[in-house]
Formats: sequence, C-alpha cells, structure tokens
Amino acid sequence: MNTRSALFTDFYELTMAQGYWKYGMDRRAVFEMFFRRQPFAGGFSVFAGLETFLDKLQDFRFSGEEIDYLSGLGIFEPGFLEYLRGFRFKGDVWAVPEGTIVFPQEPLIRIDAGLIEAQLIEGMLLNAVNFQSLVATKTARVWLASKCGKIMEFGLRRAQGPDGAMSATRASYIGGALGTSNTLAGKRFGIPVMGTMAHSWVMSFPSEIEAFRAYAKAYGDKSVFLIDTYDTLNSGIKSAVEAGRELKAEGKRFGVRLDSGDMHYLSVEVRKALDAAGLEDATIAVSNDLDESIVQTLVSAGAPIDSWGIGTQMVTGGSESSFTGVYKLAAKADESGKLIPAMKFSDNPEKTTNPGVKQVWRMYDRNGMAVADALALDDPADPAGPETIEKGVERSFWHPSVDYRHFHRAPEGETEALLKLCVKNGERCAPAPSLPDIRARVRSQLETFDGSYKRLLNPHVYKVSVTERVKDLKLSLIREYLGEK
Repeated sequence: MNTRSALFTDFYELTMAQGYWKYGMDRRAVFEMFFRRQPFAGGFSVFAGLETFLDKLQDFRFSGEEIDYLSGLGIFEPGFLEYLRGFRFKGDVWAVPEGTIVFPQEPLIRIDAGLIEAQLIEGMLLNAVNFQSLVATKTARVWLASKCGKIMEFGLRRAQGPDGAMSATRASYIGGALGTSNTLAGKRFGIPVMGTMAHSWVMSFPSEIEAFRAYAKAYGDKSVFLIDTYDTLNSGIKSAVEAGRELKAEGKRFGVRLDSGDMHYLSVEVRKALDAAGLEDATIAVSNDLDESIVQTLVSAGAPIDSWGIGTQMVTGGSESSFTGVYKLAAKADESGKLIPAMKFSDNPEKTTNPGVKQVWRMYDRNGMAVADALALDDPADPAGPETIEKGVERSFWHPSVDYRHFHRAPEGETEALLKLCVKNGERCAPAPSLPDIRARVRSQLETFDGSYKRLLNPHVYKVSVTERVKDLKLSLIREYLGEK
C-alpha cells in the first residue's frame, strides 16, 4: 500500500479541491490540527506521528496512473486533473515537536498553505498522527504504571494490518517500550528486537528440559524459557532451574517467562524457586493481555517481575478505539490577501473552534514544572502583532469555551512557544530528529508534570486556556454570526 500517494485522502477532499480550483478560491488558508479529549480518561497525551507525516508530505503527489484513475471516475475536469499532475506541497508547517506531552484544544500542527494544498493533506495528516498518538500515549501509561520498568512490545500479530503494526511499533517505542518483536520495524526504525520462544518450541521436543537445553545451547545467556506450557510450578520452573544451573556453571545468565495464570502468585512462587536454587540473577518476564491497570496492580502488590511483554492492549489502543484529533480552518485570505479569522460554530460549545492563527505557550513554575498552556494569537500581520507570554508578566487567561471561567497568572518560571516552524515553502527546515531523541523527549517532558496529571485514575485536569485577545476575537465572531452589534 502506497500511503505516500496523494490518493491517500478522503474523496471529498478532491471534490472540494476541484471546486476551489474551478471558482478561483485557491487562496492562502491556515488549518490547525488539535484533539478534543484525552484518551483512556487520562490526564495527558503523547504527540506522535509527526515525522511520519512530514516524510510522507515530501512525496505526496499524483502519478500518471492515478490521474488516469481519477479521470475514469467521470467527475473531474481535464484542467483540474492537469493541475493535480503537477501537485506538490509548497506551504509551511508549524508543529509541536514529536514526543511532546499535549492536551486537548491546543493546536499541535498548523498548516499555512494554499487552500487546495491544505485540504488535500488532511486525511494523511490525521491518519499519521491520530493512531500513533493513541499508541504512544497508551505505552507511556503502561511504562509509568510499571514504575518506569522494562516494557517489550509484542503486538505485531494483533495490530490492525501491516501498516498498523509498523506504526504501532514506532509509536510504542516513542512512548517507552524498550524493544519490539516486529523484526521489520527493528530494521526500518532501528528499534531493538527481542523475543523468547513460543509454546510450540517446547511442544516440539520430547520434554521441557530437552527444549530448554536445546535453546540454551543455541542462544546461551540470551535464553528466556517459557515455563507455562504444561504446569508452571510442578514442571516448567523445575525444568528451567535444571537448565539454568547448567547455564550458570558456564558463567551465563537466563530468564523465564510466564504467559498465563495468576501472575502475582506464580511470579512469587517462581522467584522463590529460582532463589532457592541459587539463581538469584535469573529474571522473570510476563505477558498475557496485560494493560496499565494490571501492570500497576502487580507492581503495587510487589510482584517480583522484571519485564513486561505487552501486545494487544498497547498496539490497538485497548479500550480506546481512536485519538480524537481533528483538522479545522482557523483563517483564510480575502481577495486582497489579508488573513481573516475563521471559526466553526456549534450548538455544542466544546465543538466551537477558537479562531485565528495561534501559538501555544507553555508556562512553568520556578522549579521548571509545567503549570498551564495558553493559546495566543500569532499572526505577524495583525495590527496588534503576535502575542507573547513572558515570565513575570501577569495576564488573564480564559477557558477555551469562553465562558465565565478564567484566572490571572504571572508565570514564575520560563515560558515556551511550542509550535515550531518545520517546513517552509514545502522544504524541511532542519533534519528530522532520531527516534531515540523523540523517545527521550517523552521521558524528559513527563518529568516536568506533577504526578497528579499522570495517575491512571481521576487525574488532575491540566489548564489549557486562551488569552484575552483570543477570547475577545471569538466573542466578536459569535456576535457577528448572531447578527448582534
């Protein structure tokens, strides 16, 4: 599947694009991607998939064969198809760096381009970012639940198709997984590959001890024995101890894996058996449809588990089917080229968008902990200029729904503009960060947030607000729409 093709878009993007072309409406437009609510009833999300989107954007174009396909549909005019034949993205992309901890309502990506360009890339952008942000967030929750332990991603066989598996592996690594069972992803992304054995390996030998000895002979201190094929405590661990003693005599270490049963009880009993045999260095790994709640419960109970193999619940999102990212028009140029703020209205206040070209500012306290984010106007052509939020300068900040809720704050620590220019006139502004760098960003970012935002149950709600100017602009557009003066 070629997801770099410009056909990787929703069909109505193409029909709208032809309309814009036909009626001479292909003027400058600014779109913003944001999400509406935190997945998993959590307190934070991990922004992922940006570099995947930017890579695809460079090659987003129509081949001759694809133009022929569109022509055969009998909907598109020859002149428009010729326009598509030479299509390239030539706009600007502003984005929060991948791996940033993010919150609802704040723009994560800002597209400043011709209306047709900005419209056609919507589907590809949301497809790349929504799924990977969901999986990266899930993995970060699991990693935190394990008390920053060793997480292995084992989800290839349960992921949503080949591209889903590859994207999920990438996102899981960003979110905190140590490595993956997905060998192709290991090669493509440079992620450590890992794995043990299946029950079929044990069942292929006359006995468990023979299976373990054969594996130990082939892989030495990389051996991890799966001990629940028949009877974990009466057979599996005993055979593992016997094979493990032989490895120890050679100066090698090993581990065991549990894939079924009561993980707390079994891990405790297996630890006792290993220690009693003088195999204190042997490690215990567990798998079997784990999620962050199960992991947290086992950790809190003191289960002696060294690493966690997690598949289905991590690579599919588990209880959450999707990330709620959307892509909305924030401003459009009039016939003179002046940018005019745009806003989606709705009977549901939460779905009424915040108008204008905006920047996201993060405010920190004197200890470097994040305390609030604010959306501020960021159009240099605005007569009042772009807004900045500065340390020590008190401002009023309003709820994004522009109701009565607001607060005053003079940031005690540094302030940071989160949206960075990463594509200018269709060209990347800087080399892409490495996957380990993106992963490291997640960990360093998590350290800047209080634990109350990161707990699994009933997390504290992080403040995302708008400045007074954004609030006033929004109210003025609402009044204009309602015909009020």
